[in-house]
Amino acid sequence: MTGDAVAELIAVSKLYPGGVAALQEVDLRIEPGELLAIVGPSGSGKSTLLNLLGTLDQPTSGEVRIAGHPVAGLSDRHLSALRADHVGFVFQQFHLAPATTALDNVADGLLYCGVGQAQRRERAARALQRVGLGHRMRHRPHELSGGEKQRVAIARAVVGEPDLLLADEPTGNLDTATGGAIVALLRELNSSGTTVVVITHDREIAEGLPRTVALRDGRVR
Repeated sequence: MTGDAVAELIAVSKLYPGGVAALQEVDLRIEPGELLAIVGPSGSGKSTLLNLLGTLDQPTSGEVRIAGHPVAGLSDRHLSALRADHVGFVFQQFHLAPATTALDNVADGLLYCGVGQAQRRERAARALQRVGLGHRMRHRPHELSGGEKQRVAIARAVVGEPDLLLADEPTGNLDTATGGAIVALLRELNSSGTTVVVITHDREIAEGLPRTVALRDGRVR
């Protein structure tokens, strides 16, 4: 790898049992500070690509590098440390603990970073303020709207100040207006220095971002 890409895939393929090719010879380089969409229909390989970028899975062939670190051969412990230091995740389903306040849902994003409880909560409060939810810290998920839940999830993803934020269909459970507000928030986070990758099937969202990577049948088009 040349330079200091946040993430890079080099000739990456992923095969599943039965010879199903989820990805085929994919090359992708993500530079620091980029805001891009990975777009494609169901079955195009988006989820597989997300899992590889997030070090949640390994390729069948090719090379994945995150923040300059080759992923191949790393132990589970080292992969977990790499994710904790460099990657944040936002999912369509929010994945918030239902009985836990917004503050502690976000603070839990630092559980594996060796940070004490008081500091976790202090950083979580700053992250919630950053996404416009400073006034909802003590509320539990059932007391929040869908858009607010997604903002909590985004705060949890960025509380550790990752290099790379992976947003998987972040507007999929939201109405159009709320979804637009979430995309605007992702733009704000990007403008403050976070590299953001939005995985989506929505071409309108993708075309509104500075860079689009189109996937079809496991290949970049």
